[in-house]
Amino acid sequence: MKVLTALISSLTLLSLNVVGLSEAQAQTQGFQFESVPVTVFGNGCPSGNALISLVGNTLSVTFPRFQATAVSPKVVSQSCNLRIGLNVPKGYKVQPINLRYSGFTNVPQGGTAALRVTPVFQGKVIPSTNDLNANFPSGSSGGWLKDVAITGDTLNTCANPVNSVFGINTTLIARATNVAAGQRTQIGFNGIYRIRFNLTPC
Repeated sequence: MKVLTALISSLTLLSLNVVGLSEAQAQTQGFQFESVPVTVFGNGCPSGNALISLVGNTLSVTFPRFQATAVSPKVVSQSCNLRIGLNVPKGYKVQPINLRYSGFTNVPQGGTAALRVTPVFQGKVIPSTNDLNANFPSGSSGGWLKDVAITGDTLNTCANPVNSVFGINTTLIARATNVAAGQRTQIGFNGIYRIRFNLTPC
């Protein structure tokens, strides 16, 4: 397990590496998360740094891409889970409303692949208007994109600041059970989640 912390100060876009202060001040328009600690864990999590950025009402978490690869006749599952601390200052109502992510597949004849995504906010699984998951049949190849509206509970900090956690569990499953000898099934995740919020001043 590795814990990576980024601080996003007032009117500022910060990452764990390098950011432009003056540009970020123009973009965030007054809202700040006081800090955004991120925990990354799972058997599929790659090594490397994670980046945290806040642009307007969209929080992006970027980490190296990961994938599941199965050689005939195996089935391989890889998971990478995020826990994102949201330390919200007094004076706002904050609700997650959209989740965007992408990846790629290479599924030969006889294989299949699957994507499983579960967002969690304030200890509850977040409902969505469309399916957050995806199944890829034999012959699937190329990129995929999910851009899904979600309806998380509203975090109310009108009276006091509140610390909460936004979690995302991601599992990639590659199946090569009936794939020809020497071939492989691949499914990959591009390593970035964009979480859009409603940010309403009290």
